[in-house]
Amino acid sequence: MNAMANQPSKKSTKVAKKDTQKSVKTTSKKAAKKVATPRPRTGGKSASQLISTRIAELGDWRGDMLRHVRKLIKEADPDITEEWKWRGTPVWSHNGGVCTGESYKEVVKLTFFKGASLRDPAALFNSSLDGNVRRAIDIHEGDELDESAFKDLIRNAVSLNLSGKKKPAAIKPKRTPGKGGGGD
Repeated sequence: MNAMANQPSKKSTKVAKKDTQKSVKTTSKKAAKKVATPRPRTGGKSASQLISTRIAELGDWRGDMLRHVRKLIKEADPDITEEWKWRGTPVWSHNGGVCTGESYKEVVKLTFFKGASLRDPAALFNSSLDGNVRRAIDIHEGDELDESAFKDLIRNAVSLNLSGKKKPAAIKPKRTPGKGGGGD
């Protein structure tokens, strides 16, 4: 057998290189356009379908609670958008993120993106209370959720997003006369 017969000619190697370079350029142009196509890891499913699948996979109280919370969110704001982010976190948005719905072994956690800016008269927030931006509601097995207060939180979060404010104006401490470097 002739060893030369198994090797590509110089001409065919050049053509293959040009084709490879051309496909690389085409791919980078396509990437720059940011075409809205489903990502392969979602299997082409919509966010709503993926959330429904997650709820069904949980198959216990966490799935029931996430299903219930999802229903309340949609009742509070029928125009809310469901998203699937960060490799598997349900997110509800309306003119910006409203909250996430995460499920852990012992808790369903609802994290509000701008929770620190929301009034919470029913004291639903019980987690992530030290942060400057987010607040969360941790729901454990057997916990009851105040549905009316929860819907109010959702509506308030949407209102804050629609107002365009990133965060509320900082409250400046009052200066008291005679204190703090004033030539007393």
